[in-house]
Amino acid sequence: MLYTTLEAAIEPWLQHMTWRRDYAQWRERRINQEQYQRERLGMLRDAAGPLGGLRLLDLGAGMGGFAVAAALAGAKVTAAEYNPAYCQIIALRAARYGLTLPILNTAGEALPLPTAGFDAVTAWDVLEHVRDPQQVLCELARVVRPGGVVLLTAINRRAWIDPHYHMPAINWLPRPLAELLIAWRGRTKAGVAFRDMQRLSEMHYFHYAQLVHLCEALGFQVRDLREEQLQAGRFVSRKVSRRAIRFALRALGLERLAYRAQRRWYVGMFELALVRVG
Repeated sequence: MLYTTLEAAIEPWLQHMTWRRDYAQWRERRINQEQYQRERLGMLRDAAGPLGGLRLLDLGAGMGGFAVAAALAGAKVTAAEYNPAYCQIIALRAARYGLTLPILNTAGEALPLPTAGFDAVTAWDVLEHVRDPQQVLCELARVVRPGGVVLLTAINRRAWIDPHYHMPAINWLPRPLAELLIAWRGRTKAGVAFRDMQRLSEMHYFHYAQLVHLCEALGFQVRDLREEQLQAGRFVSRKVSRRAIRFALRALGLERLAYRAQRRWYVGMFELALVRVG
């Protein structure tokens, strides 16, 4: 019964993506999000240590997949989400497992939470949709304890394949032209009742150095999680051809340089750990 109720609550929020070739698989992953969080849970463990008893704020919790997965792994999770319909979905997802999570319907710019109240904060796929990224980062710096960590993603302003619209080169075009192409391809999110910003011209994308400078100015030490995985030998592409290229670059001593060039000019998303200095 809970599965049927959860599925019915999620369904209206998926219809704008029916153009995806992998829609059926993508839909299943959205309905069962908590079962697909292994990689991000690993990132959190690497950055913050064991999850048992970890005081975690999941900001922009969306449909609750990561929040529920982290709670099942032993973290003391508070979920914060701007969309009230998503808050209901989070509660339904948690109820699947007999969990009762604190769920706040709030914006990231003004969190009704105590200062230094969390050991870690996650903000996956959030920063591009807020109204004021700098104010959100200020709030994250406030609510995480000194020595705590914020894990977040941010979209590259030069992303070759846009992570939201799955179209090549649109981030290299003027925004009005890019949005005309998005509409022509039938990939707009018009008619969906999102409360946060979803149009390409409304979203906040970043150059890597720009984002690092902003975070450092707010008292964070910035770590690139993918670069750390690369150095540790744990960042392995699923494509055989890319693994071969990486092997050759490593043999030539150029792997890190190539990664940083790709991060600057091509990659879709940055995945960062921000350590609160204090």
